[in-house]
Amino acid sequence: MDHAPYRVAEELERFLGDPDAPETVFSYARCLELDEQEAFPADICRVLEDWRLQDHYVPAEHGGRLTDYETVMQVMRTVARRDLTVAIGHGKTYLGGVCVWVSGSPEQAARLAADIRAGVPVSLGLTERAHGSDLLADEVHGEPDGAGGWLVSGEKWLINNATRGSVLSALVRTDPAGGPRGFSVLLVDKRGLGPEHYRCLDKIRTHGIRGADISGIAYDRAPVPAAALVGTEGGGLETVLKALQLTRTMCAALSLGAADHALALALDFAEERELYGRRLVELPQARQVLASAAADVLVGEALATVAIRSVHTLTGELSVASAATKYLVPTGTEQVMAELTRLLGARAFLKGEHAGGMFQKVDRDHRIVGLFDGNTLVNLNSLVNQFRSLSRGWERGTGDTAGAVAAFDLAAPSPALDPSRLSLVAKGGSGIVATLPDSVAALRAEAGHNPALAGALETAERLLAVTDRVHAEMAEHRSPVSDVPTAAFEVARRYSLCLAGAACLGLWAHNHRTAAEGRTGALWRDGVWLWPALDRLLVRLGEQDGPRPEAYPALLARLRETRAAGELHSLLPLRLHRPVPTDDRPAEGAPC
Repeated sequence: MDHAPYRVAEELERFLGDPDAPETVFSYARCLELDEQEAFPADICRVLEDWRLQDHYVPAEHGGRLTDYETVMQVMRTVARRDLTVAIGHGKTYLGGVCVWVSGSPEQAARLAADIRAGVPVSLGLTERAHGSDLLADEVHGEPDGAGGWLVSGEKWLINNATRGSVLSALVRTDPAGGPRGFSVLLVDKRGLGPEHYRCLDKIRTHGIRGADISGIAYDRAPVPAAALVGTEGGGLETVLKALQLTRTMCAALSLGAADHALALALDFAEERELYGRRLVELPQARQVLASAAADVLVGEALATVAIRSVHTLTGELSVASAATKYLVPTGTEQVMAELTRLLGARAFLKGEHAGGMFQKVDRDHRIVGLFDGNTLVNLNSLVNQFRSLSRGWERGTGDTAGAVAAFDLAAPSPALDPSRLSLVAKGGSGIVATLPDSVAALRAEAGHNPALAGALETAERLLAVTDRVHAEMAEHRSPVSDVPTAAFEVARRYSLCLAGAACLGLWAHNHRTAAEGRTGALWRDGVWLWPALDRLLVRLGEQDGPRPEAYPALLARLRETRAAGELHSLLPLRLHRPVPTDDRPAEGAPC
Protein backbone atom coordinates (compact mmCIF):
# COMPACT_ATOMS: atom_id res chain seq x y z
CA MET A 1 0.00 0.00 0.00
CA ASP A 2 1.50 3.29 -1.08
CA HIS A 3 0.84 6.09 1.43
CA ALA A 4 1.85 9.68 0.72
CA PRO A 5 3.29 10.62 4.17
CA TYR A 6 5.72 7.69 3.95
CA ARG A 7 6.73 8.73 0.44
CA VAL A 8 7.64 12.22 1.65
CA ALA A 9 9.64 10.69 4.51
CA GLU A 10 11.36 8.38 2.04
CA GLU A 11 12.27 11.42 -0.06
CA LEU A 12 13.95 12.99 2.97
CA GLU A 13 15.72 9.70 3.76
CA ARG A 14 17.24 9.65 0.28
CA PHE A 15 18.22 13.31 0.46
CA LEU A 16 20.08 12.86 3.76
CA GLY A 17 22.40 10.19 2.37
CA ASP A 18 23.85 7.05 3.86
CA PRO A 19 24.00 7.42 7.66
CA ASP A 20 26.67 4.72 7.89
CA ALA A 21 29.05 6.64 5.60
CA PRO A 22 31.32 8.95 7.65
CA GLU A 23 31.43 11.52 4.84
CA THR A 24 27.65 12.05 5.07
CA VAL A 25 26.91 15.23 7.03
CA PHE A 26 23.99 13.62 8.87
CA SER A 27 25.83 10.40 9.68
CA TYR A 28 25.80 8.30 12.82
CA ALA A 29 29.51 8.99 13.28
CA ARG A 30 28.96 12.74 13.18
CA CYS A 31 26.09 12.51 15.66
CA LEU A 32 28.25 10.51 18.08
CA GLU A 33 31.05 13.06 17.68
CA LEU A 34 28.75 15.99 18.43
CA ASP A 35 27.34 14.12 21.43
CA GLU A 36 30.83 13.69 22.87
CA GLN A 37 31.50 17.40 22.33
CA GLU A 38 28.07 18.39 23.71
CA ALA A 39 27.85 20.59 20.61
CA PHE A 40 24.74 21.77 18.82
CA PRO A 41 24.30 20.03 15.41
CA ALA A 42 24.30 23.28 13.41
CA ASP A 43 25.80 21.73 10.27
CA ILE A 44 23.16 18.99 10.21
CA CYS A 45 20.37 21.53 10.77
CA ARG A 46 21.61 23.43 7.72
CA VAL A 47 21.23 20.27 5.65
CA LEU A 48 17.63 19.92 6.87
CA GLU A 49 16.99 23.53 5.95
CA ASP A 50 18.39 22.88 2.46
CA TRP A 51 15.62 20.29 2.14
CA ARG A 52 13.19 22.95 3.48
CA LEU A 53 12.13 20.96 6.53
CA GLN A 54 11.04 24.21 8.16
CA ASP A 55 8.33 24.60 5.51
CA HIS A 56 6.62 21.54 7.00
CA TYR A 57 6.20 23.42 10.28
CA VAL A 58 4.06 26.09 8.60
CA PRO A 59 0.43 25.50 7.53
CA ALA A 60 -0.16 25.78 3.80
CA GLU A 61 -2.56 28.70 4.29
CA HIS A 62 0.40 30.68 5.64
CA GLY A 63 2.78 29.71 2.82
CA GLY A 64 4.22 26.46 4.14
CA ARG A 65 3.86 22.78 3.23
CA LEU A 66 1.87 21.62 6.26
CA THR A 67 -1.36 20.26 4.84
CA ASP A 68 -1.65 17.14 7.00
CA TYR A 69 0.00 16.48 10.32
CA GLU A 70 0.63 12.82 9.48
CA THR A 71 3.25 13.86 6.93
CA VAL A 72 5.01 16.06 9.50
CA MET A 73 5.06 13.13 11.94
CA GLN A 74 6.64 10.76 9.42
CA VAL A 75 9.20 13.38 8.37
CA MET A 76 10.18 14.05 11.99
CA ARG A 77 10.28 10.31 12.65
CA THR A 78 12.87 10.07 9.86
CA VAL A 79 15.02 12.75 11.50
CA ALA A 80 14.63 11.22 14.96
CA ARG A 81 15.58 7.78 13.64
CA ARG A 82 19.02 9.20 12.81
CA ASP A 83 19.43 11.42 15.85
CA LEU A 84 17.04 12.66 18.52
CA THR A 85 19.22 15.66 19.35
CA VAL A 86 18.80 16.94 15.81
CA ALA A 87 15.08 16.24 15.76
CA ILE A 88 14.55 18.03 19.05
CA GLY A 89 16.90 20.90 18.27
CA HIS A 90 15.38 21.67 14.87
CA GLY A 91 11.82 20.53 15.53
CA LYS A 92 11.38 22.91 18.44
CA THR A 93 10.48 25.59 15.90
CA TYR A 94 7.35 23.58 15.07
CA LEU A 95 6.39 23.67 18.75
CA GLY A 96 7.13 27.37 18.97
CA GLY A 97 4.74 28.20 16.15
CA VAL A 98 1.72 26.12 17.15
CA CYS A 99 0.16 28.68 19.52
CA VAL A 100 -0.01 31.14 16.63
CA TRP A 101 -1.51 28.54 14.27
CA VAL A 102 -4.16 27.83 16.93
CA SER A 103 -5.09 31.35 18.08
CA GLY A 104 -3.06 33.96 16.21
CA SER A 105 -4.38 36.54 13.76
CA PRO A 106 -3.81 36.06 10.01
CA GLU A 107 -1.32 38.94 10.02
CA GLN A 108 0.57 37.52 12.98
CA ALA A 109 0.64 34.04 11.42
CA ALA A 110 1.94 35.47 8.14
CA ARG A 111 4.82 37.26 9.90
CA LEU A 112 5.80 34.23 11.95
CA ALA A 113 5.50 31.94 8.92
CA ALA A 114 7.89 34.16 6.98
CA ASP A 115 10.41 33.98 9.84
CA ILE A 116 10.16 30.20 10.15
CA ARG A 117 10.49 29.64 6.42
CA ALA A 118 13.57 31.89 6.47
CA GLY A 119 15.16 29.58 9.06
CA VAL A 120 14.57 31.72 12.16
CA PRO A 121 14.43 29.45 15.25
CA VAL A 122 11.28 29.81 17.35
CA SER A 123 10.82 28.45 20.87
CA LEU A 124 7.97 27.68 23.25
CA GLY A 125 8.41 29.16 26.71
CA LEU A 126 6.15 27.57 29.31
CA THR A 127 8.12 26.24 32.26
CA GLU A 128 9.92 28.04 35.07
CA ARG A 129 12.56 26.88 37.50
CA ALA A 130 10.33 26.85 40.58
CA HIS A 131 7.11 25.58 39.04
CA GLY A 132 7.74 22.94 36.37
CA SER A 133 4.46 21.77 34.85
CA ASP A 134 2.33 23.90 37.20
CA LEU A 135 1.61 26.59 34.63
CA LEU A 136 -0.89 28.41 36.88
CA ALA A 137 1.99 29.16 39.26
CA ASP A 138 4.15 30.80 36.56
CA GLU A 139 5.63 34.11 37.65
CA VAL A 140 6.96 35.67 34.44
CA HIS A 141 4.71 38.70 34.21
CA GLY A 142 3.86 41.55 31.91
CA GLU A 143 2.84 44.93 33.24
CA PRO A 144 0.95 47.32 30.96
CA ASP A 145 3.22 49.83 29.25
CA GLY A 146 0.49 52.43 28.80
CA ALA A 147 0.39 51.98 25.02
CA GLY A 148 -1.43 48.64 24.81
CA GLY A 149 1.70 46.53 25.18
CA TRP A 150 3.58 45.02 28.12
CA LEU A 151 6.88 45.18 29.94
CA VAL A 152 7.84 41.53 30.54
CA SER A 153 9.99 40.45 33.47
CA GLY A 154 10.99 37.10 34.91
CA GLU A 155 12.76 33.90 33.95
CA LYS A 156 11.75 31.01 31.70
CA TRP A 157 13.92 27.97 32.31
CA LEU A 158 14.60 24.59 30.74
CA ILE A 159 13.58 25.98 27.37
CA ASN A 160 14.71 24.29 24.18
CA ASN A 161 16.52 26.81 21.94
CA ALA A 162 16.11 29.62 24.47
CA THR A 163 19.58 30.87 23.55
CA ARG A 164 19.68 30.05 19.84
CA GLY A 165 16.08 31.03 19.18
CA SER A 166 15.03 34.52 18.14
CA VAL A 167 11.30 34.38 18.94
CA LEU A 168 9.72 32.89 22.04
CA SER A 169 6.02 32.05 22.35
CA ALA A 170 5.88 32.79 26.07
CA LEU A 171 3.11 32.15 28.59
CA VAL A 172 3.05 35.37 30.61
CA ARG A 173 1.03 36.38 33.67
CA THR A 174 -0.86 39.50 32.49
CA ASP A 175 -3.20 39.66 35.48
CA PRO A 176 -1.35 39.87 38.82
CA ALA A 177 -4.06 37.71 40.39
CA GLY A 178 -3.29 34.88 37.97
CA GLY A 179 -5.88 32.14 37.67
CA PRO A 180 -7.14 30.42 34.51
CA ARG A 181 -7.83 33.78 32.83
CA GLY A 182 -4.76 35.51 34.17
CA PHE A 183 -2.22 34.46 31.51
CA SER A 184 -1.59 35.42 27.90
CA VAL A 185 0.68 34.12 25.15
CA LEU A 186 3.06 36.80 23.89
CA LEU A 187 5.51 36.53 21.00
CA VAL A 188 8.67 37.94 22.53
CA ASP A 189 11.21 38.73 19.80
CA LYS A 190 14.83 39.17 20.90
CA ARG A 191 15.58 41.08 17.72
CA GLY A 192 13.58 44.02 19.01
CA LEU A 193 15.12 44.04 22.47
CA GLY A 194 18.23 45.70 23.82
CA PRO A 195 20.79 43.84 25.93
CA GLU A 196 19.42 45.56 29.03
CA HIS A 197 16.07 43.81 28.50
CA TYR A 198 17.11 40.16 28.48
CA ARG A 199 19.94 37.74 29.13
CA CYS A 200 20.30 34.12 28.11
CA LEU A 201 20.87 31.64 30.91
CA ASP A 202 23.65 29.08 30.74
CA LYS A 203 23.13 25.88 28.78
CA ILE A 204 22.11 23.01 31.04
CA ARG A 205 24.30 19.93 30.78
CA THR A 206 22.02 16.97 30.24
CA HIS A 207 22.38 13.19 30.38
CA GLY A 208 20.91 12.79 26.89
CA ILE A 209 20.50 15.14 23.92
CA ARG A 210 23.78 16.63 25.11
CA GLY A 211 24.15 18.96 22.15
CA ALA A 212 20.70 20.50 22.39
CA ASP A 213 20.29 24.10 23.53
CA ILE A 214 18.45 23.44 26.78
CA SER A 215 18.82 26.73 28.61
CA GLY A 216 16.65 29.65 29.66
CA ILE A 217 16.06 33.35 29.31
CA ALA A 218 15.55 36.13 31.85
CA TYR A 219 13.63 39.30 30.94
CA ASP A 220 13.91 42.67 32.67
CA ARG A 221 11.04 44.96 31.65
CA ALA A 222 11.36 43.79 28.05
CA PRO A 223 9.03 45.89 25.86
CA VAL A 224 6.51 43.75 23.98
CA PRO A 225 4.03 45.51 21.65
CA ALA A 226 0.28 44.90 21.57
CA ALA A 227 0.64 43.16 18.21
CA ALA A 228 2.58 40.38 19.96
CA LEU A 229 -0.50 39.15 21.81
CA VAL A 230 -1.54 35.70 20.52
CA GLY A 231 -5.31 35.37 20.70
CA THR A 232 -7.01 37.26 23.52
CA GLU A 233 -5.63 38.74 26.70
CA GLY A 234 -6.28 36.22 29.44
CA GLY A 235 -6.75 33.40 26.93
CA GLY A 236 -3.18 32.18 27.10
CA LEU A 237 -3.76 29.06 29.16
CA GLU A 238 -6.54 27.84 26.90
CA THR A 239 -4.38 28.53 23.83
CA VAL A 240 -1.47 26.59 25.34
CA LEU A 241 -3.60 23.62 26.37
CA LYS A 242 -5.08 23.38 22.89
CA ALA A 243 -1.66 23.79 21.26
CA LEU A 244 -0.30 21.03 23.50
CA GLN A 245 -2.81 18.63 22.00
CA LEU A 246 -0.99 19.08 18.70
CA THR A 247 2.53 19.05 20.11
CA ARG A 248 1.93 16.05 22.39
CA THR A 249 0.67 14.04 19.44
CA MET A 250 3.68 15.08 17.39
CA CYS A 251 6.06 13.96 20.16
CA ALA A 252 5.22 10.41 19.10
CA ALA A 253 7.49 10.98 16.09
CA LEU A 254 10.48 11.30 18.43
CA SER A 255 9.71 8.05 20.23
CA LEU A 256 8.95 6.17 17.02
CA GLY A 257 12.26 7.25 15.49
CA ALA A 258 14.16 6.21 18.61
CA ALA A 259 12.40 2.83 18.69
CA ASP A 260 13.13 2.28 14.99
CA HIS A 261 16.82 2.90 15.57
CA ALA A 262 17.10 0.85 18.75
CA LEU A 263 15.32 -2.14 17.23
CA ALA A 264 17.57 -2.10 14.15
CA LEU A 265 20.69 -1.91 16.32
CA ALA A 266 19.55 -4.82 18.49
CA LEU A 267 18.56 -6.96 15.51
CA ASP A 268 21.91 -6.38 13.80
CA PHE A 269 23.67 -7.36 17.03
CA ALA A 270 21.59 -10.51 17.38
CA GLU A 271 22.33 -11.48 13.76
CA GLU A 272 26.09 -11.08 14.28
CA ARG A 273 26.63 -12.26 17.88
CA GLU A 274 27.43 -15.93 18.49
CA LEU A 275 26.77 -17.75 21.76
CA TYR A 276 27.07 -21.48 22.45
CA GLY A 277 27.89 -22.09 18.82
CA ARG A 278 24.72 -20.40 17.55
CA ARG A 279 23.85 -16.87 16.56
CA LEU A 280 21.94 -14.98 19.21
CA VAL A 281 18.97 -14.54 16.88
CA GLU A 282 18.53 -18.31 16.80
CA LEU A 283 18.10 -18.62 20.58
CA PRO A 284 14.47 -18.78 21.77
CA GLN A 285 14.72 -16.12 24.47
CA ALA A 286 16.42 -13.62 22.17
CA ARG A 287 13.85 -14.30 19.47
CA GLN A 288 11.00 -13.56 21.85
CA VAL A 289 12.61 -10.30 22.99
CA LEU A 290 13.08 -9.14 19.40
CA ALA A 291 9.60 -10.19 18.33
CA SER A 292 7.97 -8.52 21.34
CA ALA A 293 9.89 -5.31 20.65
CA ALA A 294 8.85 -5.48 17.00
CA ALA A 295 5.21 -5.77 18.08
CA ASP A 296 5.54 -2.87 20.52
CA VAL A 297 6.98 -0.65 17.80
CA LEU A 298 3.99 -1.37 15.57
CA VAL A 299 1.56 -0.68 18.42
CA GLY A 300 3.17 2.73 18.85
CA GLU A 301 3.05 3.37 15.11
CA ALA A 302 -0.62 2.36 14.87
CA LEU A 303 -1.66 4.53 17.82
CA ALA A 304 0.39 7.50 16.64
CA THR A 305 -1.00 7.21 13.11
CA VAL A 306 -4.60 7.21 14.29
CA ALA A 307 -3.95 10.02 16.78
CA ILE A 308 -2.20 12.26 14.25
CA ARG A 309 -4.97 11.71 11.69
CA SER A 310 -7.43 12.53 14.47
CA VAL A 311 -5.99 16.05 14.47
CA HIS A 312 -8.03 16.51 11.29
CA THR A 313 -10.94 14.11 11.69
CA LEU A 314 -11.56 14.04 15.47
CA THR A 315 -10.40 17.53 16.38
CA GLY A 316 -12.95 17.93 19.18
CA GLU A 317 -11.75 14.70 20.82
CA LEU A 318 -8.02 15.32 20.44
CA SER A 319 -7.70 15.99 24.18
CA VAL A 320 -8.13 12.23 24.69
CA ALA A 321 -6.06 10.85 21.82
CA SER A 322 -3.18 13.27 22.43
CA ALA A 323 -2.91 12.51 26.14
CA ALA A 324 -3.07 8.75 25.61
CA THR A 325 -0.50 8.93 22.82
CA LYS A 326 1.88 11.19 24.71
CA TYR A 327 1.74 8.84 27.68
CA LEU A 328 1.82 5.52 25.86
CA VAL A 329 4.25 5.92 22.96
CA PRO A 330 7.20 7.28 25.00
CA THR A 331 6.65 4.80 27.85
CA GLY A 332 6.27 1.98 25.34
CA THR A 333 9.55 2.97 23.70
CA GLU A 334 11.23 3.09 27.11
CA GLN A 335 10.04 -0.47 27.68
CA VAL A 336 11.40 -1.52 24.28
CA MET A 337 14.77 0.03 25.19
CA ALA A 338 14.83 -1.79 28.52
CA GLU A 339 14.10 -5.17 26.91
CA LEU A 340 16.66 -4.65 24.16
CA THR A 341 19.25 -3.54 26.73
CA ARG A 342 19.03 -6.98 28.32
CA LEU A 343 19.55 -8.52 24.89
CA LEU A 344 22.68 -6.46 24.14
CA GLY A 345 24.08 -6.85 27.64
CA ALA A 346 27.19 -4.76 28.31
CA ARG A 347 27.27 -3.48 24.74
CA ALA A 348 24.11 -1.51 25.43
CA PHE A 349 26.21 0.75 27.67
CA LEU A 350 29.63 0.77 26.02
CA LYS A 351 30.95 3.43 23.68
CA GLY A 352 32.95 2.42 20.64
CA GLU A 353 31.61 -1.14 20.55
CA HIS A 354 28.60 -2.33 18.56
CA ALA A 355 27.65 0.37 15.99
CA GLY A 356 30.08 2.76 17.62
CA GLY A 357 28.17 2.62 20.88
CA MET A 358 25.08 4.21 19.33
CA PHE A 359 22.57 2.24 21.42
CA GLN A 360 23.54 3.95 24.66
CA LYS A 361 23.12 7.34 22.98
CA VAL A 362 19.64 6.50 21.65
CA ASP A 363 18.65 5.27 25.10
CA ARG A 364 19.99 8.37 26.86
CA ASP A 365 18.48 10.77 24.36
CA HIS A 366 15.03 9.27 24.47
CA ARG A 367 14.60 9.46 28.23
CA ILE A 368 13.73 13.14 28.02
CA VAL A 369 10.90 12.69 25.51
CA GLY A 370 8.49 11.57 28.21
CA LEU A 371 9.00 14.92 29.95
CA PHE A 372 8.20 17.11 26.95
CA ASP A 373 4.86 18.94 26.80
CA GLY A 374 3.63 17.39 30.03
CA ASN A 375 5.10 14.35 31.74
CA THR A 376 3.46 10.97 32.29
CA LEU A 377 1.42 12.07 35.30
CA VAL A 378 0.25 15.26 33.58
CA ASN A 379 -1.10 13.28 30.63
CA LEU A 380 -2.71 10.60 32.76
CA ASN A 381 -4.27 13.33 34.89
CA SER A 382 -5.68 14.88 31.71
CA LEU A 383 -7.47 11.59 31.07
CA VAL A 384 -8.67 11.32 34.68
CA ASN A 385 -10.24 14.76 34.33
CA GLN A 386 -12.30 13.40 31.43
CA PHE A 387 -13.43 10.17 33.07
CA ARG A 388 -17.01 11.45 33.37
CA SER A 389 -17.46 12.14 29.66
CA LEU A 390 -15.47 9.07 28.60
CA SER A 391 -17.38 6.59 30.76
CA ARG A 392 -20.75 8.12 29.87
CA GLY A 393 -19.84 8.11 26.20
CA TRP A 394 -19.08 4.39 26.38
CA GLU A 395 -22.34 3.68 28.22
CA ARG A 396 -24.45 5.72 25.78
CA GLY A 397 -22.62 4.75 22.60
CA THR A 398 -21.63 8.32 21.79
CA GLY A 399 -18.30 9.60 20.48
CA ASP A 400 -17.53 10.61 16.91
CA THR A 401 -17.26 7.18 15.30
CA ALA A 402 -17.46 8.67 11.80
CA GLY A 403 -14.42 10.80 12.57
CA ALA A 404 -12.65 7.73 13.96
CA VAL A 405 -13.35 5.73 10.81
CA ALA A 406 -11.96 8.61 8.74
CA ALA A 407 -8.82 8.48 10.89
CA PHE A 408 -8.53 4.72 10.39
CA ASP A 409 -9.03 4.77 6.62
CA LEU A 410 -5.61 5.58 5.21
CA ALA A 411 -7.00 5.94 1.70
CA ALA A 412 -9.22 8.82 2.81
CA PRO A 413 -7.60 12.26 2.50
CA SER A 414 -7.46 14.24 5.72
CA PRO A 415 -9.62 17.38 5.79
CA ALA A 416 -7.98 20.69 6.66
CA LEU A 417 -7.54 21.31 10.37
CA ASP A 418 -10.02 23.77 11.86
CA PRO A 419 -8.30 24.92 15.10
CA SER A 420 -11.56 26.39 16.39
CA ARG A 421 -12.82 22.83 16.86
CA LEU A 422 -10.13 22.02 19.45
CA SER A 423 -11.71 21.44 22.85
CA LEU A 424 -10.27 20.94 26.31
CA VAL A 425 -12.73 18.08 26.95
CA ALA A 426 -14.10 15.36 24.66
CA LYS A 427 -17.71 15.93 25.65
CA GLY A 428 -19.17 12.92 23.86
CA GLY A 429 -16.43 10.47 24.79
CA SER A 430 -13.94 8.80 22.45
CA GLY A 431 -14.99 7.84 18.94
CA ILE A 432 -11.84 5.73 18.62
CA VAL A 433 -12.78 3.54 21.57
CA ALA A 434 -16.46 3.53 20.56
CA THR A 435 -15.53 1.75 17.30
CA LEU A 436 -14.03 -1.21 19.16
CA PRO A 437 -17.14 -3.44 19.11
CA ASP A 438 -17.57 -2.92 15.35
CA SER A 439 -13.89 -3.58 14.69
CA VAL A 440 -14.06 -6.83 16.67
CA ALA A 441 -17.18 -7.80 14.74
CA ALA A 442 -15.38 -7.11 11.45
CA LEU A 443 -12.46 -9.29 12.54
CA ARG A 444 -14.88 -12.00 13.63
CA ALA A 445 -16.46 -12.00 10.17
CA GLU A 446 -13.03 -12.26 8.49
CA ALA A 447 -11.95 -15.04 10.83
CA GLY A 448 -15.07 -16.99 9.80
CA HIS A 449 -13.46 -17.76 6.46
CA ASN A 450 -9.78 -17.37 7.40
CA PRO A 451 -8.70 -19.68 10.26
CA ALA A 452 -5.31 -17.91 10.42
CA LEU A 453 -7.08 -15.01 12.16
CA ALA A 454 -8.31 -17.14 15.09
CA GLY A 455 -5.53 -16.02 17.42
CA ALA A 456 -6.02 -12.34 16.64
CA LEU A 457 -9.77 -12.71 17.14
CA GLU A 458 -9.36 -14.35 20.54
CA THR A 459 -7.14 -11.51 21.77
CA ALA A 460 -9.52 -8.92 20.32
CA GLU A 461 -12.48 -10.45 22.15
CA ARG A 462 -10.54 -10.34 25.40
CA LEU A 463 -9.54 -6.72 24.76
CA LEU A 464 -13.18 -5.77 24.27
CA ALA A 465 -14.10 -7.37 27.60
CA VAL A 466 -11.25 -5.56 29.37
CA THR A 467 -12.31 -2.25 27.83
CA ASP A 468 -15.80 -2.67 29.24
CA ARG A 469 -14.37 -3.33 32.70
CA VAL A 470 -12.02 -0.34 32.48
CA HIS A 471 -14.95 1.98 31.73
CA ALA A 472 -16.76 0.61 34.76
CA GLU A 473 -13.67 1.40 36.84
CA MET A 474 -13.54 4.90 35.35
CA ALA A 475 -17.10 5.53 36.54
CA GLU A 476 -15.90 5.08 40.12
CA HIS A 477 -13.55 8.06 39.70
CA ARG A 478 -15.80 10.42 37.79
CA SER A 479 -15.53 13.39 40.11
CA PRO A 480 -11.93 13.94 41.24
CA VAL A 481 -11.69 17.39 42.80
CA SER A 482 -8.16 18.01 44.01
CA ASP A 483 -6.27 14.97 45.23
CA VAL A 484 -6.55 12.35 42.51
CA PRO A 485 -6.27 8.85 44.02
CA THR A 486 -3.46 6.64 42.80
CA ALA A 487 -6.00 4.10 41.59
CA ALA A 488 -7.38 6.64 39.12
CA PHE A 489 -3.98 6.98 37.44
CA GLU A 490 -3.83 3.20 37.05
CA VAL A 491 -7.27 3.23 35.43
CA ALA A 492 -6.10 6.00 33.07
CA ARG A 493 -3.05 3.90 32.16
CA ARG A 494 -5.26 0.93 31.35
CA TYR A 495 -7.63 3.11 29.37
CA SER A 496 -4.72 4.29 27.21
CA LEU A 497 -3.87 0.68 26.40
CA CYS A 498 -7.50 -0.04 25.47
CA LEU A 499 -7.52 3.02 23.20
CA ALA A 500 -4.32 1.76 21.56
CA GLY A 501 -5.99 -1.60 20.98
CA ALA A 502 -8.99 0.13 19.40
CA ALA A 503 -6.59 2.05 17.14
CA CYS A 504 -4.83 -1.17 16.07
CA LEU A 505 -8.08 -2.95 15.34
CA GLY A 506 -9.58 0.03 13.54
CA LEU A 507 -6.52 0.41 11.32
CA TRP A 508 -6.49 -3.27 10.46
CA ALA A 509 -10.24 -3.49 9.83
CA HIS A 510 -10.28 -0.54 7.41
CA ASN A 511 -7.02 -1.18 5.55
CA HIS A 512 -6.13 -4.87 5.58
CA ARG A 513 -7.34 -5.55 2.05
CA THR A 514 -5.59 -2.66 0.34
CA ALA A 515 -2.53 -2.91 2.60
CA ALA A 516 -2.12 -6.60 1.76
CA GLU A 517 -0.55 -5.50 -1.51
CA GLY A 518 2.94 -4.06 -1.69
CA ARG A 519 6.17 -4.45 0.21
CA THR A 520 4.60 -4.67 3.69
CA GLY A 521 1.64 -6.74 2.54
CA ALA A 522 2.77 -9.84 4.43
CA LEU A 523 2.37 -7.95 7.71
CA TRP A 524 -1.32 -7.35 7.04
CA ARG A 525 -2.29 -10.74 5.69
CA ASP A 526 -3.52 -13.28 8.25
CA GLY A 527 -3.20 -10.74 11.08
CA VAL A 528 0.59 -11.15 11.21
CA TRP A 529 1.10 -7.81 12.98
CA LEU A 530 -2.33 -7.55 14.60
CA TRP A 531 -2.18 -10.68 16.74
CA PRO A 532 1.15 -9.96 18.46
CA ALA A 533 0.25 -6.27 18.82
CA LEU A 534 -2.95 -7.09 20.68
CA ASP A 535 -1.16 -9.81 22.65
CA ARG A 536 1.39 -7.26 23.85
CA LEU A 537 -1.41 -4.94 24.95
CA LEU A 538 -3.04 -7.73 26.97
CA VAL A 539 0.29 -8.38 28.69
CA ARG A 540 0.63 -4.68 29.57
CA LEU A 541 -2.97 -4.65 30.79
CA GLY A 542 -2.07 -7.44 33.22
CA GLU A 543 -4.49 -9.85 31.57
CA GLN A 544 -1.83 -12.53 31.09
CA ASP A 545 1.54 -13.29 32.63
CA GLY A 546 3.51 -13.21 29.40
CA PRO A 547 3.29 -13.34 25.64
CA ARG A 548 1.78 -16.25 23.79
CA PRO A 549 4.80 -17.54 21.81
CA GLU A 550 2.74 -18.80 18.88
CA ALA A 551 1.70 -15.22 18.01
CA TYR A 552 5.19 -14.01 17.14
CA PRO A 553 7.25 -16.17 14.72
CA ALA A 554 5.73 -14.73 11.56
CA LEU A 555 6.32 -11.19 12.79
CA LEU A 556 9.95 -11.94 13.62
CA ALA A 557 10.44 -13.42 10.17
CA ARG A 558 9.07 -10.25 8.62
CA LEU A 559 11.33 -8.10 10.82
CA ARG A 560 14.43 -9.95 9.65
CA GLU A 561 13.41 -9.92 6.00
CA THR A 562 12.58 -6.23 6.11
CA ARG A 563 15.90 -5.32 7.70
CA ALA A 564 17.82 -7.43 5.18
CA ALA A 565 16.02 -5.70 2.32
CA GLY A 566 16.90 -2.21 3.60
CA GLU A 567 13.30 -1.39 4.53
CA LEU A 568 11.95 0.18 7.69
CA HIS A 569 10.09 -2.12 10.07
CA SER A 570 6.76 -0.33 9.79
CA LEU A 571 3.14 -0.88 8.89
CA LEU A 572 3.62 0.70 5.46
CA PRO A 573 6.59 0.61 3.08
CA LEU A 574 9.51 2.97 3.56
CA ARG A 575 12.85 2.20 1.98
CA LEU A 576 15.88 3.22 4.01
CA HIS A 577 18.83 4.86 2.29
CA ARG A 578 21.06 1.82 2.08
CA PRO A 579 20.02 -1.84 2.02
CA VAL A 580 21.62 -4.04 4.63
CA PRO A 581 23.50 -6.89 2.86
CA THR A 582 21.76 -10.21 3.09
CA ASP A 583 23.60 -13.21 4.44
CA ASP A 584 23.11 -16.95 4.74
CA ARG A 585 20.44 -16.72 7.39
CA PRO A 586 18.58 -19.96 7.94
CA ALA A 587 14.95 -20.18 6.93
CA GLU A 588 12.46 -18.92 9.48
CA GLY A 589 9.93 -21.09 11.17
CA ALA A 590 11.46 -22.01 14.52
CA PRO A 591 9.20 -20.97 17.39
CA CYS A 592 10.08 -17.95 19.48
